[in-house]
Amino acid sequence: MYGAPLSKNAKKIMLLGSGELGKEVVIEAQRLGIETIAVDRYAHAPAMQVAHRSHVINMLDGEQLRKLIEQERPDLIVPEIEAIATPVLVELEQEGYRVIPTATASRLTMDREGIRRLASETLKLRTAKYAFADSLEELRAGVAEIGTPCVIKPIMSSSGKGQSVCRMPDDVEQSWNYAMEGGRAKNARVIIEEFIHFDSEITLLTVRSVSGTTYCEPIGHIQKDGDYIESWQPHAMSTQQIEEAQHIAKTITDALGGYGLYGVELFLTKEGVYFSEVSPRPHDTGMVTMATQDLSEFALHARAILGLPITGIRLLTPGASYTLKADQEQTNYTISGLEEALSVSNTQVRVFGKPETKVGRRMAVALSSADTVEEARKLAKQAASALKVNYE
Repeated sequence: MYGAPLSKNAKKIMLLGSGELGKEVVIEAQRLGIETIAVDRYAHAPAMQVAHRSHVINMLDGEQLRKLIEQERPDLIVPEIEAIATPVLVELEQEGYRVIPTATASRLTMDREGIRRLASETLKLRTAKYAFADSLEELRAGVAEIGTPCVIKPIMSSSGKGQSVCRMPDDVEQSWNYAMEGGRAKNARVIIEEFIHFDSEITLLTVRSVSGTTYCEPIGHIQKDGDYIESWQPHAMSTQQIEEAQHIAKTITDALGGYGLYGVELFLTKEGVYFSEVSPRPHDTGMVTMATQDLSEFALHARAILGLPITGIRLLTPGASYTLKADQEQTNYTISGLEEALSVSNTQVRVFGKPETKVGRRMAVALSSADTVEEARKLAKQAASALKVNYE
């Protein structure tokens, strides 16, 4: 029971991170009468454009973060990115604040080392072989141990930033430098992962709510440099693969706890299903659900974190998403081609409204539905190809 936004009885949620995924969470929360506060490290972030109010702070600065939360006193603190001073969230949770899904989940999933050790060593889930390194010399030793090709990632980053495939020992220094540039928390530590020869990689959106644990239909996706380019739903899987994937997803999300939507990333291989990563929030590949499901991943997340029931998730149609990315860094830009993109049948476009472009930054996404996944993928790619980022 709660009152209107901006009233004394309002229920308030604070998003820490205000990108395109947070924007959709804000919209869904407002549909349920929630007061929304968007926070990020830069002004005019997408979610700030639709929230009731916003703040710009360095979320890795624990003192700034605590001061703002104590000032706003939100009912729910909703981390939407990894680059946050999570030890402060742990402290605030102990003081009575509610962190989504839990402060521990936010801390562990921000840190690739923490989540990988939990999955592999504690929960005994199938994962790639891995090692960690704090220096270029340790990285060389780790690559020699794991073998090439291998994948090298900063332990604290998101959306593929700083991730590369090291194909031979001569690539180690280049991979180290790239990881140092891409790490979100300026932590000079990387994970070296065995290169898994997978048939496909999927996201299994897993929702923990008062109604129990439920799953969306699996989402297939293609990544480049660790960041997704396109996704589609449903991804074809055998009954055995689905059962194994759901077992892995439930095991890891039960261990992390709390209410909310988790994006569980998995590899499908001839040897079985491998756990890759998990994010305790809506997933970028899950934007496709805005075109495929009766409740998008954002609507599901909003319901779950508010303690509302989720009686079922229906896939209404096969669908696909395809992203538009920038290739320059500019503060003045335009996006053209909307007329042509929206002329493609059964297609929607989301333009994120980010205040500036950066190399590889997602600026928009095309969402298409069709009778088959294959046709939906063609439509989404056709629509996205019509969009263009223009620089002044």
